[in-house]
Amino acid sequence: MGRTVPSYRQALETEIIRWEGFRKALRGKDLEAFDQMMNACRIYASAGGSATRPILTEAMFMSILLNQQKELMEIKESLERLEKQLRKT
Repeated sequence: MGRTVPSYRQALETEIIRWEGFRKALRGKDLEAFDQMMNACRIYASAGGSATRPILTEAMFMSILLNQQKELMEIKESLERLEKQLRKT
């Protein structure tokens, strides 16, 4: 983008920094989960930048939801494979 309008990725990193106080209050698995959610936002930054949403966090939340849905689908597929293997034995 131009000099006065930050790119989506720049705005995203700024928004993630704004959540730093929240992040610092987390411990253990919660902190790990938060970092994974922010990484999901980065992974889908190209899609987020293409969304015509005036509120940055909407694209961030959609990225997080998409990533979690993908992980759920992978877990379900793994579980179904294991169940199928158990039925064979």
